[in-house]
Amino acid sequence: MSSSLRTKYTFGALAGLSLIGTLAGCSAADTSASADESTDTGSTSSSETSESTEGTDSGATSTGTYTDGTYEAEGEYQAPGESETITVEVTLEDSIVTAVTVTPQATSGNAARYQAEFADGIGDIVVGENIDDLDVDRVAGSSLTSTGFNAAIEEIKADAVG
Repeated sequence: MSSSLRTKYTFGALAGLSLIGTLAGCSAADTSASADESTDTGSTSSSETSESTEGTDSGATSTGTYTDGTYEAEGEYQAPGESETITVEVTLEDSIVTAVTVTPQATSGNAARYQAEFADGIGDIVVGENIDDLDVDRVAGSSLTSTGFNAAIEEIKADAVG
């Protein structure tokens, strides 16, 4: 086999392994769902905002872009029929998310179920990531709750600017 052909095979094999490694890093809970939050019911409202609360850290120190500490914000999103809210608490160290807690606010129906599933799965996705890199799309089949989470993260980033 010629050297250039061997090089092509080597690069092809490496590319294939890279793709397999990338796909293996995606769990079914993060990327697929048989149902979406589109069956939530309630009144209609079309706002997509979030309300923030002050950071709850004590003894915060600045480490670059964001001040280390624990921050909390509410993220609002539009579900079919009504507006829903989740509470997001994030701990930052050197702009890296070291802990996250999502507290569901919905009390019934599909919204409550999707928020609970989102809250159970979000830590595996965002802990260890730079807060500037967060843009959650779907967690455990929940895609609309992600909108509220992302809105809360934007508020937290604004609160944590060092």
